[in-house]
Amino acid sequence: MRLGIIGLPQSGKATVFEALTHSVGGDGNRQESRIGTITVPDPRVDLLSDMYKPRKTIFTQVEYFLPGKADHGAAKKDQSIWTQVRDCDALIHTVRNFSGYGLSAPAPRDDVIAIDQELIISDLVVVEKRLERLALDERRGKKPSPEEIALLGRCKEALDQEVPLRRFPDIVAAKLLRGFAFLSAKPMLILLNNDDEDDALPGADALPEGEECMVIRAKLEQELAQMSEEEAKEFLAEFNITASATDRVVRQSYELMGLISFFTVGEDEVRAWTIARDTDAVDAAEVIHSDIKKGFIRAEVLAYDDLMDAGSYAEARKKGTVRLEGKTYKVVDGDIINFRFNV
Repeated sequence: MRLGIIGLPQSGKATVFEALTHSVGGDGNRQESRIGTITVPDPRVDLLSDMYKPRKTIFTQVEYFLPGKADHGAAKKDQSIWTQVRDCDALIHTVRNFSGYGLSAPAPRDDVIAIDQELIISDLVVVEKRLERLALDERRGKKPSPEEIALLGRCKEALDQEVPLRRFPDIVAAKLLRGFAFLSAKPMLILLNNDDEDDALPGADALPEGEECMVIRAKLEQELAQMSEEEAKEFLAEFNITASATDRVVRQSYELMGLISFFTVGEDEVRAWTIARDTDAVDAAEVIHSDIKKGFIRAEVLAYDDLMDAGSYAEARKKGTVRLEGKTYKVVDGDIINFRFNV
């Protein structure tokens, strides 16, 4: 999963990036992009590893991407910034909600709208170019897809009205449009970057409607990310932080994108795998290897909680909580799966 960090100048994007990736500050060159990969914290993987004592324990990972030349508002005509984040799975919009010398009063709603307008303009350019190309093809005798034209027409209508495409789940899910990687269609998490002493969301009238919002005190979290485990515990208690920004943002990102984890276990390896919610067992098998999907026979499934209650896989089998499922079984978060296949 790749998450792109965006926002207006002085919103604290770099500070957020460093807090989430536990990285040290860059050299200050805004022309250069920064990438940080973190392990997704999951206590279930730790407990499974303690139980099986495998040779390898593999967590899922998240990649945070901070594009270079990040002054979005100062260069609306320069679309390079948006080209950089088109391949991201979701966007983290850092919004200033702190005061400072020489800064205007925070205006979260206005800032969200300002960035949304840039995303919308960028998408509108793509839609209009594609519609022009389809019209040209039609004049040359090629028959365009009526479905694609209808979908692009709906996109143009929404974008002309300055509504981001993420508000239309059916458009987001349309396979015909996936190749366009529309920016305003990507899931977006609004990170309100607060003052050090402020851990509350602003009032409803200051928040954008219908958006997923959460608070981060980026400067504090940046300091926390550089501390030892013992220092971090004291710091968390002093500032009433119940979980680090990394943990909270990852959890919220999974929820926003409709993602879950399932596990494979054994003496060789305990591993977490990330899939979309409501994925069929046969498609979950493909995440591990295409041959497993091709030769899929059955999925032997045990819920994580049932394994913990039983104390061992053998005991869970005796209790009857290990079950065989077919191709169309919808994988549930926390499922431990052994795929039976033959190729």
